[in-house]
Amino acid sequence: MPNRLAQESSPYLLQHQNNPVDWYPWGPEAIEKAKAENKPIFLSIGYSACHWCHVMEHESFENEPIARYLNEHFVSIKVDREERPDLDQIYMNAVQILTGRGGWPMSVFLTPDLKPFFGGTYWPPSPRMGMSGFEQVLVAVVDAWRNRREIAIKQAEEMTGHLQNIELAEDGPPRPLGEGRGEGLSKAEAQSLLDNAARTLRRAFDSRYGGFGAAPKFPHSMDLQLLLRLWKRKPSDDLLHMVTFTLDKMAAGGIYDHLAGGFARYSVDERWLVPHFEKMLYDNALLVTAYLDARMASGDYRHSVVASRVSCYLLDYMTDSGGGFHSAEDADSEGEEGKFYVWTPAEIKEIVGDEVGERFCYVYDVSEQGNFEHGKSILNLPKSIEQCAALKGWDSKELNLELGAARALLRVERDERVRPGKDDKILVSWNALAIDALARVSLWNAPDTEPDRELTAAERAARLILKSISRADGRLLHTWRKGVAKYDAYLDDYAYFVNALVTLYEVTFAEGWIDEAVRLTNLMLKHFEDQGRGGFYFTADDHEQLIARNKDLHDASIPSGNAMAATALIRLGKLTGNSEFLESAGRTLAVSKSVMERSPTGAGQMLIALDMWLGPMQELVLIGGRDQEKNEELRGVLQTGYRPNAVIAYRPAASGQSPHLESLFAGRTAVNGQPTLYICENFTCQAPIVGAEAIRKALF
Repeated sequence: MPNRLAQESSPYLLQHQNNPVDWYPWGPEAIEKAKAENKPIFLSIGYSACHWCHVMEHESFENEPIARYLNEHFVSIKVDREERPDLDQIYMNAVQILTGRGGWPMSVFLTPDLKPFFGGTYWPPSPRMGMSGFEQVLVAVVDAWRNRREIAIKQAEEMTGHLQNIELAEDGPPRPLGEGRGEGLSKAEAQSLLDNAARTLRRAFDSRYGGFGAAPKFPHSMDLQLLLRLWKRKPSDDLLHMVTFTLDKMAAGGIYDHLAGGFARYSVDERWLVPHFEKMLYDNALLVTAYLDARMASGDYRHSVVASRVSCYLLDYMTDSGGGFHSAEDADSEGEEGKFYVWTPAEIKEIVGDEVGERFCYVYDVSEQGNFEHGKSILNLPKSIEQCAALKGWDSKELNLELGAARALLRVERDERVRPGKDDKILVSWNALAIDALARVSLWNAPDTEPDRELTAAERAARLILKSISRADGRLLHTWRKGVAKYDAYLDDYAYFVNALVTLYEVTFAEGWIDEAVRLTNLMLKHFEDQGRGGFYFTADDHEQLIARNKDLHDASIPSGNAMAATALIRLGKLTGNSEFLESAGRTLAVSKSVMERSPTGAGQMLIALDMWLGPMQELVLIGGRDQEKNEELRGVLQTGYRPNAVIAYRPAASGQSPHLESLFAGRTAVNGQPTLYICENFTCQAPIVGAEAIRKALF
C-alpha cells in the first residue's frame, strides 16, 4: 500500500511512495507525531536524478527489516532538496560540521524540535568498504536516544547555535563600498579582490585537460565567466586561454552529449571523459551563457555552436507542454547508470553502415574494448574532427557532413531506447537561468533555424512564472508541476528571475519586463534584505519558522542568491537610475568581502558583481532613426558585442512605455532623424553619436 508520499507532487517523493518505510512529507503532521511520541526524526533529503539516492532506496528503504525498525523507532521524513532548499541548506551545514563532508542522499537525525544531533550521507545496509552499515547506525542512534538522551540533546543545542551563525557577517558590520574614505571599501581593495581571484584560478587551472582542480571535475561556469571579465579588464592571453581551452575540452569530452546536446553534471575523471550522466537544467543554462560570453570575447564561432546545441537540447527534451523547463534527467535507465548513452561498434554500424560506422567509431572513440564499463563506449573526441581528417587523409568538409548525418541517425535510434527518468517539476530559480540563457542565445540564431524559437520559449516561461507560479498578491512561489504551484519563493527565485527579466528587456527592449523586474525587486528588498548588516536572507521574513535563517554567500553548482541579487540590482539600478537598488547591491558586496577574499573559487558570481560595481559601468542608449532596417541592424550590433560592464537600452523615437526607464531616456532624441547612440557613465553622457557608421565605429 502506498505511503503518505503518494499525495505529493515531487517526482522524487513519488519515487518513494511504495517503500515499506512509513514516510511523511515535511510538515506539521510528522513534527507533531515526533513530539507526541517523543521519538527522534530520521530526515532523508535527496533529489530525483541522484544515483546514490536510488541505491540507498533499493538497499535500505525497500528492505523490510530496516523499514520495520525505522517505523518502530523513528518518525521518518523524506524531503526533495530541490523543492525545499531551505531545509537542505540548514541540515547540509549540520552534516558538513559533523562529518567534514556532504552530499546526497543526506541522512540526518533530529530531536522532535528539529535540532540535528547526528548525520551522514549514504550508508550501505550493512558494513562495507570501511563504511558503517545503516542498520548499525540506526541501532546506535536508538541506543543514544534511550540511554544518553541528555548528551544528544546538548549536542543538538550546540549544533543549532552553530547553524544560526553560519554566513552572517563575519567581520562585524560591513563597510560600505566607496571611494576609500573613512570606512569605505576602496576601488583599490575591490581591484585587489579581483586580482586575488585571478591568481587563485591560475593556480587551480589544469593546463593539460582544462578546468580547475583534479577529479571529479565540475564545469565552474561562473569562474569561467569571471575570467573573461578579468581578461577584459586587464587583457592577458593566459586568462582567455584558460576559458576557451576548458570550454573546448568539455565540448570534446564525454560530459557533452554529442548526439542531442547538453552537458552532464560533472566528470568523474580529469579528462572530461566519463560523466556522472545526470543532466541538470541549471548546468546547461549556465553553460550556454559561458559559451556565449566566450564567443563574444574570442570571436570563435564554435562556442556559439555549442551554446545553440545545448539550447536545442533544452527545447527538444526539457520543455514542459505548459511552458517552462523541467529540472533534470536521471543518470540511470533500466537500473544502469549511463546505459542510455553508450554504444558498441556493432550498434553504430548497424544504423549508419559499415563504412561510415568505421569512420564514426574512429572519430568518436568507440572501440571493441570500450572506454566505459562492459565494453561500451562514451562518445567523445580525443582528437578534433579536423585532426582526424588530416591523419587519415579524408576531406574535412565531407567528413563533417557525413558525421552530422550519422549523429542524426544515431540520435533517432537512441530516442527509441528507454530514456532516463525525468524530473518534470518546474523551479522558478532554475527556469530563470534558462530564460536568461535562451533569450541571449536567440541573438545568435543561424539563418536556417526556426525564427525566435529560443526567445519564444524564454518569454513563455517568464509568463508562466508571472501568471501561474505566483500568489494572488503578486509574490512568487517556488515550484510548479502539472498545474499545481506550491511553496513560497526563496531568495534565489527572486534574484535569478529579476536578472532574467533584465536580460529579456535587453534582448527584446519590451519595457514591460522592466516593470515586472522593479516590482519583484521591491518585494525582494522588503522581505529578504537584512537592513542592519547588509545582504539577503535565503528565506523571507514571513517564511515558515525553522531552526536557522541563514544567508547564502557561497556559490555551489549554482550562483549564491546574494551574488545574483547583487548582479541583478546593479543591472536594474543602472537601467532605472534607482539609487536604492545600487546601494543595496553595495551593502551585499561589502558583507561578502571576506568570502571573496578567502574563497574566490566559491564566490565567482559575487566577484562578477564586484567587477560590475568597480566599473566603469556604461549605459548605452540607442534612439532609433527613421530607417527601421538600420535601427534593427544597430540593435544587433549593440546586443552581440562583449561588453560585460554595460547595460543597453533602445527606443524607437518617442515611443516610451515604462516610467522606470524615463530617467535613462530623458532628453535623448534621434538627431536629425538618424539613429543616435548615447554612451553614459553614472548617468553622465558623452556627446551623442549620430548615424549608423559612426555608431558602428564607436561600438567596435
